[in-house]
Amino acid sequence: MRDLLARTTSRELAEWQAYETLTGPLGPVRGDIQAALIASVIAGVNRGRGRAPKIEDFVIRWDRTKVKKSPAELFQMARMANAALGGRFNSTTP
Repeated sequence: MRDLLARTTSRELAEWQAYETLTGPLGPVRGDIQAALIASVIAGVNRGRGRAPKIEDFVIRWDRTKVKKSPAELFQMARMANAALGGRFNSTTP
């Protein structure tokens, strides 16, 4: 991990952080869908009367922004995170 961090720029880390914030964790197929399926089945068999819950009711929503941000706004957020982490990237355009 130390070697990877030594070779990765603060800009690249900020870009990956912004991407992961919008899309959820990186890596293989996420387990949150599987967990949502199990939770919906358990809730469904224990619900009594009423509508059966859907998987979507239990899926973690990673992007919690109500208004989608433009690329320029996302870039500005990445710049601010970069500056907060002591980065040296100062470009004003993506």
